[in-house]
Amino acid sequence: MTELRKTFDAVADLYDRVRPTYPEALFDELFTRLPDSPDVLEVGPGTGQATVSLLARDARVTAVELGANLALRLRRKFNDEDQLKIVVSGFEDVQVTSHSFDLVVAATAYHWIEESVRLEKPIDLLRPDGWLAIIDTVNISSPSDDGFSERSQAIYDKYTDGADEPRPPLAHEVTGFMFEALEKSPLYEIPQRFLYPWDQTNDAETFGDLLRSYSSNQAMPEAQRESFVGEMVRLVNDEFGGRVTRPIVIALTLAQPNRKFV
Repeated sequence: MTELRKTFDAVADLYDRVRPTYPEALFDELFTRLPDSPDVLEVGPGTGQATVSLLARDARVTAVELGANLALRLRRKFNDEDQLKIVVSGFEDVQVTSHSFDLVVAATAYHWIEESVRLEKPIDLLRPDGWLAIIDTVNISSPSDDGFSERSQAIYDKYTDGADEPRPPLAHEVTGFMFEALEKSPLYEIPQRFLYPWDQTNDAETFGDLLRSYSSNQAMPEAQRESFVGEMVRLVNDEFGGRVTRPIVIALTLAQPNRKFV
């Protein structure tokens, strides 16, 4: 996992071009719990898909990004933004002042963090009234894809040795990556969960580039990756009119530290 999470840095420009942002309603919900101009530590911002919404709400953001190329792309995008500080580091190793943040947030990034620090480190970083927010992008099973998931499964099987992947959940089955762990942890109060439908529709070329941006595909030998992407793009063009919808739910999991531990 440690090596896979580094693959994004090799395709920083591609990542920035094809990765989507997040629902504004999610940030509206989140910011009802925060003070004006909150101090936010963002874990794994990539090239700013969630950062842009944090800054738009007057947050002071410390963005902790492992990849130097991603961090450079982030800086260029927000070059005139004096409320953004970028630290090139893994979240596990970052050194910042304890109990100095109103929010620790990760958007589609927290699953890359070592399990041993996912619960404990935010406790050290958050103020007593602070929040941990985990945003997950969850591919779901839905008729809105017009059967693409089923039709493309043979291609996935061909290039992943027929790995037995669990079926995507239905929308109402989405829980959020950290919800159960937070629910069981004495370090946190009872977590809250919010779900946002966020289907993404792409043309065949953009969908191909999106596939190239995924860590599992970046880890493939180049020839294998391009063959896989080529077959997927042809499927979209030949059988789905050149456009494909990916059914997605964005899950927001929120929890406050148990004050005994802050």
